[in-house]
Amino acid sequence: MKVLAITSVYPRFDADLEVPWLRASVSFLKEAGCEVVVVAPSHKGLKSHEIDGAKVSRFRYAPAKLEFLTHDEGAPSKMAKNPLFQLLAIPYIISGSFSTLRACFKFKPQVIHVHWPFPHGFMAFFARLFYKAPIVLTFYGAELLLMQKKKWIKPFLKFFIKHADLVIAISSFTAKKTKEIHPRKIEILPYGTTFSTPIPNPQSPIPNPQYKILFVGRHIERKGIEYLIKAAAMLDSEKFQVRIVGVGDLTEELKKQAPEQVLFLGKISKDELAKEYQNANCFVLPSIVDSRGDTEGLGVVLIEAVEYGVPIIASNVGGIPDVVIDKKTGLLVPEKNPETLAAAIKELAENEDLQKTLVLGANEHIKQYFSWNTIIKKQMELYFSTLTHS
Repeated sequence: MKVLAITSVYPRFDADLEVPWLRASVSFLKEAGCEVVVVAPSHKGLKSHEIDGAKVSRFRYAPAKLEFLTHDEGAPSKMAKNPLFQLLAIPYIISGSFSTLRACFKFKPQVIHVHWPFPHGFMAFFARLFYKAPIVLTFYGAELLLMQKKKWIKPFLKFFIKHADLVIAISSFTAKKTKEIHPRKIEILPYGTTFSTPIPNPQSPIPNPQYKILFVGRHIERKGIEYLIKAAAMLDSEKFQVRIVGVGDLTEELKKQAPEQVLFLGKISKDELAKEYQNANCFVLPSIVDSRGDTEGLGVVLIEAVEYGVPIIASNVGGIPDVVIDKKTGLLVPEKNPETLAAAIKELAENEDLQKTLVLGANEHIKQYFSWNTIIKKQMELYFSTLTHS
């Protein structure tokens, strides 16, 4: 099976942490016997290269110093800050379309897989005018948020959904929103852990006088970190410690709000992150629906925490309920409610039987629905189904 993947973002070098789950997906597809070529935009003049043995065909769309529309931060966020950046979208789509067509004639893929259908659906459907291959779309939610702000996008998304051979969403929440644009069957295919190798024996946290609460993620509004900080202020500082991994636009503001038991660890290495998971007593993802209407598409960090045997607490928003089933695989709390979040943390800290129940339930749930073996097997079946019906 030969697959051409079109995406806005892909790792630029081996240690790049951009879209690790997409990188993992490509690696597992290759292990399953697929040949994969990735079409992605250049970043500041970056030329085509290889990552994990997969060719990444970079298309140029502007002078090098202006090729910053993608990577490091989402293009919609950059364009929101400076509307002039929207002018780059035109050469981006045109160059990406011709690059996709060239890749089709050179690589001869059996399937064209579009990640983030807006604007990349333009590239795939342009290529199909000259090269016949099934088109698969995967929705992550960002394009749906963009559609809410720019209504003119909806007719294009409706066309892409209607005429694609297969449409995938990463969660039931995203699938529901996609069906509202155009009613058709949507396959739900999440992504799994971003760790490169399985964790055979999750370790119990090292005994510590303080109960360690871990958060991992970008410091942006929809992650709801401020509500975790407010919850921390309601906890005994001698008994509880909150450890926040990551950076973002809100980091400095959040630090000013934080009480003494909240530690900001910044960007850390994979080995250091593994130690944080191993030493954590619980993992909290306090996501919200932010002021732009954006929320969590799935929450892959929850899956990673489960693989380390860490009980999880998360907000009941977006795609999170696909991972967290309340009282079975974790604790679900209402968004923007630090009092309830603090109460859930206390309940978990004081109840070892609940901790064990949640960890066991989460492990079974993740193995059944979120293991890469399960995901890639279904993805391959879906690919072959498009060939059968095309």
